[in-house]
Amino acid sequence: MILPGAEPFFMPGGPHGVLLIHGFTGLPAELLLMGEYLHEQGFTVLGVRLAGHGTTAEDMSHMTWEDWMDSVRDGMAILSGACERISVIGHSMGALFAMLAASEYPVEKVVTLAAPIFIAKERGIDFLPPRTVSAGLFVPKARRRLKDVPPAANHTYRKMPLISVHELVDVIEATKGCIETIQAPCLIMQSRNDHTADPKSAVYIYNHLPGSQKEIFWLEHSGHLLPLADERDKVFARAAAFLQDDAGDKEEQE
Repeated sequence: MILPGAEPFFMPGGPHGVLLIHGFTGLPAELLLMGEYLHEQGFTVLGVRLAGHGTTAEDMSHMTWEDWMDSVRDGMAILSGACERISVIGHSMGALFAMLAASEYPVEKVVTLAAPIFIAKERGIDFLPPRTVSAGLFVPKARRRLKDVPPAANHTYRKMPLISVHELVDVIEATKGCIETIQAPCLIMQSRNDHTADPKSAVYIYNHLPGSQKEIFWLEHSGHLLPLADERDKVFARAAAFLQDDAGDKEEQE
C-alpha cells in the first residue's frame, strides 16, 4: 500500500515535459514544490515514484536498482506520449537516474540536484557490511522534520535496508560508466554544505561530461535537500531558466 501523499503526480502543460525523480528512501512529494513551479512556467510535469518507495522499508529491500530504473523508464514512456520533448531532473539518487535516462533516451536537458557520485564520509559508507550479510538488516535513518513543505515530504523511511545501500552503490557505478555518453546539456546543482553527497561529486560530473554545454550552479547555504531547503526558490528559478534557454547553455566552472 502506498503511503498517503506518496503517490506519483502528473501536471499537464506544454509540449516540453519534465520528469522529476526523487532520491533514495524518498518519495515524489519531495519534488512537488519544484513540480508546481515548473508547471506554472508552462511545462508538463511528471513526478515518478521509484519501486519500493513510499510504501515500507521492507518493500524497498526487495527491489534492485534496475527495478528503480524501470520506474524511470515507465515515466519516460508516459511523458513521451504527452510531450514533444522531455527533460529530466533528479534529486540525490534520482539525479543518478536522470543521467542514466539521458544515456538511454534523446532527452532535451538534464538537471542534477546533489548527485552523490561520492557519498560523504560522515554517512559511514566505509562501514557498510558486505552484501552477503546485509539482507534483512536495517539501520536508522534520521532526518529533522521539515517545515513549510508538503506534509508527505516528511514521511520518508526512518530506517534503511542495508541491501538497498548496496543497490545505491551499484547505481553510482553504473552512472560513472555512462556519464561520458550523455549528449544533452546538463545543469549540475550542488551545495557546498552538503554532508550526504560530497561536493566533489559535482566537479566529477562536470569533468566527465562531454562537450561544453554544462554548468555547475553552487549553493552556499543549503544542505542535501535542495528541493526543500531555504534556497529552493533559487534552485527552482535556475532550473526553469536552464530548461527554457533554447539558445544553448554557457560553460561555467566555479
